[in-house]
Amino acid sequence: MEQILIVEDDTDINNMMASALTKAGYECKQSFSGTEAMLYLNKEKFSVIILDLMLPGKSGNSIVEEIKPYLDTSIIVVSAKDELDTKVNLLFSGADDYITKPFEIDELVARVAVQIRKHSTDKTESVYHYKDMVLNITEHSISVLGHPISFTRQEFKILELLITNPKRVFSKKEIYDYAWDDLYIGEDRTINVHVSNIRQKIKAFSDKEYIETVWGVGFKLAD
Repeated sequence: MEQILIVEDDTDINNMMASALTKAGYECKQSFSGTEAMLYLNKEKFSVIILDLMLPGKSGNSIVEEIKPYLDTSIIVVSAKDELDTKVNLLFSGADDYITKPFEIDELVARVAVQIRKHSTDKTESVYHYKDMVLNITEHSISVLGHPISFTRQEFKILELLITNPKRVFSKKEIYDYAWDDLYIGEDRTINVHVSNIRQKIKAFSDKEYIETVWGVGFKLAD
C-alpha cells in the first residue's frame, strides 16, 4: 500500500485529507509541524508528501530544500499562498505540484494518484531511502545527502542486506555469507573492519548512525 505523509498544522484540513486519501486506498501518516515531519522522513519511506508552507517548527520551504537533494519522493505543496513567484520558486526548488487553498478534495486525491503513477512507471524496489542515504541496487550506487560514495563490493552488499531488512539483526556469519563468495571460518575481524569502513565513509557527509552493533549477536540497521 502506498504511504502518504500529510504535513498540515490545521487539524481539520489534515483530517479531511487523511480521510479522503484513506478512502482512496492509501495509508496516511499525519504530521502537524515541520519538525515532526522531518522525524518521520528520517525513519520512513513515503510515496507522496502533501506539504503546507506555513508550519510551526520548520517551514515547508525549508523541508523541500532539505530533503529534495537526497529523497526521491513526490512533493505536493498545498498552500494559501497563490502568488506566481511562490509557485515557481517552489517548483524550481523541487516540489512536483502546487495546489492553492481552498481546493476540492477530489482534485487533491487525483493529483496524488498522478504522482504515484508517474513514479511507478520508471521505478522499482531497487531504490531504497534511509535517513540521508539513497541506495540504488540496479545502478549499484549509494549517495548520502546527494554526495555519491564509493564502496567496495562487500561494503555495498552489507548495506544492501541491512537496508532491505531494516528490522532484522544479522549475525556475522549471515553477513559474510551474503557479501562474500567464500566459506565463513569465523572471520569476525573481517566483518568488523568492513563495517568500520562503511561508518567512516558515511561520517564524512552525515553524523547519523546507519549501522547498529548488537553485542553478542551481530549488526542491524540503526534506528
